Amino acid sequence: MLISLGGSAKPKSLPKLAGSPLVVEYAPQLELLQKAALTITHAGMNTTLECLTNGVPMVAIPIANDQPGIAARIAWTGAGEVVPLKKVSVEKLQKAIKQVFTEDSYKQNALRLQAAIKQAGGVSRAADIIEQVVATGKPVLAST
Repeated sequence: MLISLGGSAKPKSLPKLAGSPLVVEYAPQLELLQKAALTITHAGMNTTLECLTNGVPMVAIPIANDQPGIAARIAWTGAGEVVPLKKVSVEKLQKAIKQVFTEDSYKQNALRLQAAIKQAGGVSRAADIIEQVVATGKPVLAST
């Protein structure tokens, strides 16, 4: 298990954690997601899309801004579970992790969304759409 603090604290500032996870200030998230079986996230848009691009199911603990809405969509699509910040406890977090980790539907839904993201064309397609709109001044409609 790896815990990335995202620069918000130094690993030495934390007490000894159960299970002896590797705690780092920063981690190479994109590379790690290629090997991850599950991600615990605050449901930020970047991490959520990076997880789905890699077919990784999630346990979301939204904190602020758009995160509760993104977390709700993670649950709605079946790609993960949500534990509201005000309700986080060891028991609830363990239950959500076990559920997402052991029930195959979460992985299958994450893989389904991974395929949809790939089919949509990603950043390259988005850049093409923006360039077309700038050049023509007209909306780009989905092709069937």
